[in-house]
Amino acid sequence: MPDSSHSAMDVETHSRSLAKALSWRACALVITAIVALFLSESVIVALSIALSDSLIKIGAYYLHERAWAGIRFGRKREDDDPTKVAS
Repeated sequence: MPDSSHSAMDVETHSRSLAKALSWRACALVITAIVALFLSESVIVALSIALSDSLIKIGAYYLHERAWAGIRFGRKREDDDPTKVAS
């Protein structure tokens, strides 16, 4: 279901993309740390793996988001809706 709070002109800002990347990576960091701790049985190794993984993936996710922000695929303007009657 489309979010009606957004206008046809809304675009993702750089700060929003970064906030989304950071919030997701916080969740993923915890999961990675738990798995790494289970496998390595070392807190230092687990934290090293989780932190390095997160730093790399934050950058990759941010670049991915910015690339998709410029792609029209899957976007539709409200005024392109053929079911709407012009007033």
